[in-house]
Amino acid sequence: MEVYLDNAATTKPCAEAVAAAVEAMTEKYGNPSSLHRVGLNAQLLVDDTRKALASAIGVESENIYFTSGATESNNLALRGASAAYGRKRKKIVISAVEHASVEETASDLERNGFEIVRIPPREDGRYYAADFVNACGDDTCLVSMMYINNETGYILPVKEAFSAIKRKFPDIITHTDCVQAFMKLPIKANVLCADLISLSGHKIHGGKGVGALYIRKGVRVLPVITGGKQEKGIRSGTESVPMIAAFGAAVKKFSQTITERYEKVSMLKAYLLGKLGSIDVVVINSPEDGSPYVVNISAEGKRSEIMLHFLESKDIYVSSGSACSKGQQSGVLGQFGIKDKRADSALRISMTAETTEEEIDIFCEALSEGIEKVRG
Repeated sequence: MEVYLDNAATTKPCAEAVAAAVEAMTEKYGNPSSLHRVGLNAQLLVDDTRKALASAIGVESENIYFTSGATESNNLALRGASAAYGRKRKKIVISAVEHASVEETASDLERNGFEIVRIPPREDGRYYAADFVNACGDDTCLVSMMYINNETGYILPVKEAFSAIKRKFPDIITHTDCVQAFMKLPIKANVLCADLISLSGHKIHGGKGVGALYIRKGVRVLPVITGGKQEKGIRSGTESVPMIAAFGAAVKKFSQTITERYEKVSMLKAYLLGKLGSIDVVVINSPEDGSPYVVNISAEGKRSEIMLHFLESKDIYVSSGSACSKGQQSGVLGQFGIKDKRADSALRISMTAETTEEEIDIFCEALSEGIEKVRG
């Protein structure tokens, strides 16, 4: 029996998403930019998904732009907004625990003359909105803060920080990477006071290779990819209609059950923590009030890579952190005070509402066995 507990890396596409992608590839296969009926049929699929995403986050469909994934969305948000507003305002504020697609983009902007202020958690391991507000000034063009940390499940104070920043500095552009929050928590752009929101298809049981960026009306974002005039010139390149259709199908399926699925996964998290509590060397790295979808633990003294391979030999799949880091420590755990051997032994268990207690039992039993058998 395969036990897949790496859903923060990617989720299995739901049947509706697969069917939508197949239909787009086999029946509505036209180029959405073509002016004939076949092209129009493809364009209608794109428009339908645009409406579904817009409805899910409470915005107009004309403000949703499709990309190849959240990495591109994050790049477009940071590079595009800084190019539009950063001529005189050269400061960008981000959290110190961002996904690599934000951190590395910020580092590149830093090499090109921008001042990047990275806000770490305080000594208690928590984030406070005031720290982001206090870092801003009249020289700040952009603030970027992820909603849910992909390695620990920590929920950052996006709403509190962005609303305070907008009251004090209304011209600052606010961006949030909502990849781990979309379809897991209610996301409304106006509630978050977010000008830019990054979304991903394959984290919500859609397909890989598609993402979206919400750009609030009136906010300028200069294109990063130029060519044709697709996506109103913001993101050139023929849209991936099959993946966009799959994205829309997943959003339609799950958008009405966010609360119910959150409650179910919260119960699964409680069940998991109860089982782990009986394993002596296991410590929990995730906060109690974090997203139940992501649980980070350490089996102290047992290196992550070795334990991962032991679990894999039993068809159990977890991760040691962000999939994008290819097994290398990202430094995020260190920011939360998790360092040295504890960080070296970190495992990330990430669930969905389809995860079962039986799968958790199998994982915990194998983890206990691995702790006994695995060396170093």
